[in-house]
Amino acid sequence: MLMLTALAVSPAQAAKVLILGDSLGASYGMSQSVGWVALLQKNVPEHEFINGSVSGETTAGGLRRLPALLESVEPQLVVVELGGNDGLRGFPPTQVENNLTKIITLAKNSGAKVLLTEIMVPPNYGPRYTQQFTQVYQDIAKEEDIELIPFFMAEIAPYPELMQRDGIHPNEKAQAKIANWMQPWIEKALSQ
Repeated sequence: MLMLTALAVSPAQAAKVLILGDSLGASYGMSQSVGWVALLQKNVPEHEFINGSVSGETTAGGLRRLPALLESVEPQLVVVELGGNDGLRGFPPTQVENNLTKIITLAKNSGAKVLLTEIMVPPNYGPRYTQQFTQVYQDIAKEEDIELIPFFMAEIAPYPELMQRDGIHPNEKAQAKIANWMQPWIEKALSQ
């Protein structure tokens, strides 16, 4: 009887989840308390979500900041949502790939699991650049043997009512949709 009670109340192992992102993760244009990372915390309270996202962040900036974040947070899972600002600035896809690979290696070496969020860029720089940029994420996920989360903005950007006036950032109405999109991927990674 006592053993059954102990098993019944034994909590799942709590994990720390670090979100390393840009303005899409940093809830640009609104309070972080209503952003998708905060909503994930409410939806999955048994784990701790640490938002290490910074608006305007590039893959190079994320790479520079990651060692200190890994040391202070000691996450079990790192969700990498970077590259959009690199693409908007026309940075070479090879540079994005190198930075993301280094980020993933650092995270893995710390003992954390890694999820990579696919990023797509507007067709401003032409179809060749757009295709090469998108391919970077496919290649890294395969080479690093990690899950690639499909780009959540693909489900948001076509709907003006879910976007801020700049046409780039999701609004407050979109945050629950993003949280719902991300949650199963994160829960699956934490259960493995």
